Amino acid sequence: MSTNPKPLRPGSATAMYRVAIIGAGTLKGKELAEVLPDTSFPAIDIRLLDDEETLGQLEAVGDEVTFVQQVQKQNLEHSDLVFLASEADSARKAYPLAAQVGSAVVDLSYGLEGERGSVIRSSWVERELGESPVIELQPGPVVVAHPAAVALAILLLRIRRAGGIRTAVATVFEPASERGKRGLDELHGQTVNLLSFQQLPKDVYDVQVAFNMVADYGAKASPVLAATERRILEHFRKVTHGQVLPPSLTLLQASIFHGYMFSIFIEMNEAVSLGDVAQALAGEHVEVTRTGEQTPNAVEAAGQDEIMASVRRDAENPNGLWIWAAADNLRVLALNAIGCAEQLVASRPKGKVQ
Repeated sequence: MSTNPKPLRPGSATAMYRVAIIGAGTLKGKELAEVLPDTSFPAIDIRLLDDEETLGQLEAVGDEVTFVQQVQKQNLEHSDLVFLASEADSARKAYPLAAQVGSAVVDLSYGLEGERGSVIRSSWVERELGESPVIELQPGPVVVAHPAAVALAILLLRIRRAGGIRTAVATVFEPASERGKRGLDELHGQTVNLLSFQQLPKDVYDVQVAFNMVADYGAKASPVLAATERRILEHFRKVTHGQVLPPSLTLLQASIFHGYMFSIFIEMNEAVSLGDVAQALAGEHVEVTRTGEQTPNAVEAAGQDEIMASVRRDAENPNGLWIWAAADNLRVLALNAIGCAEQLVASRPKGKVQ
């Protein structure tokens, strides 16, 4: 199928590119297919691919629909860019096919973190830092930074505009959608079964998450929360390049279907006004709520491109601030993936439509 290209931002590619999304039936793949046509990415063709379960299904790509095709080499031929939005194992299996046809690869699954030549990136954070990515004619796969790491990096980099940060502590509340459709279905199933006094499904979390909050899953669950917590911190370090110290972090599984929530305590080197902090936070990718307005929440953040944040002073520490924030995890990931893709294909001579 074809889509109408949007105007390009300054510095983006001027050619048109053919794109494939592997994992089109996943939550990440669906979000990417929905958002991509409305961005400045110059896609002349967007092909959807997935496993056997979704083959032949009709999926929306912007205002159009197309069939989901099988992940095969012939269906990747002539693709200039491949987004890997499937589960990590499937992404690792699909990567050699994309490499064989010479496509640039952007990984949303984290499956290629250990792949030779891979680099963890966030287009939002790079823009915040004023960084220009290194131009490579044969770049390795780009792994898009975890959305929680991106949100924390943007907020802490902005806060430092108001003054020096002595310490930062973040509690991050993970939604079920980070475990894909299976996570959403299990939270829904647990909620329904609890209300009807039936046995709870526990295939994903191996613990009750409905009407609950946990710091760890059951013994049979994988990956464990601690592994995701380590990934967030590692990705934070990778994308900020030491420009701001990573926060002390704890990750909790909340009974939330969609959207990350953040409770962040920041101790400044000296007292700063809330107005200065709000002004420092506000800008591209961040919307600051004013006093008297509804504070950020997962429902309001769903479908929004911005991180929603509010700020208040600590009751005991005059140098202490509390940031309460919400962000649509799938939207943040998709937009950063597209931003990285724009920069990636702009440096590649291959794949321009003649």
